[in-house]
Amino acid sequence: MRNEPDLKKRTKAFALRILKLVDALPKTTAGRAFVSQIVRSGTSVAANYRSACRAKSTADFVAKMSIVEEEADETLFWLELLEESELVTAAKLTAIKQEANELIAITVASIKTARRNRGSNSALRIPTSAFE
Repeated sequence: MRNEPDLKKRTKAFALRILKLVDALPKTTAGRAFVSQIVRSGTSVAANYRSACRAKSTADFVAKMSIVEEEADETLFWLELLEESELVTAAKLTAIKQEANELIAITVASIKTARRNRGSNSALRIPTSAFE
């Protein structure tokens, strides 16, 4: 569990990057729609990861991390759509899309590890990162 604080910081930093991104979007109907969707899903990644860190059981951890995965993937969808809409250049979205992909990969690996470890022993084992 040594990487829990690192991933908490990383998901929070991702949420802050999302907030800065949406502040730069145009105040058009399309821009406002993107703001609404991206803010909700992008900040939810950090909030739900924080919740997963306080899971009561491995099953609870897996359920909460599944929400993190869904929200990160939804955020990636909106970022891809934003790029395709040409409201923001692809170059400006490269780094944040890469971070979304990495957070998804870490989350999926953590879920797989938790499921694999669920039956390994009777002690509660809740991995918080794929990098343990």
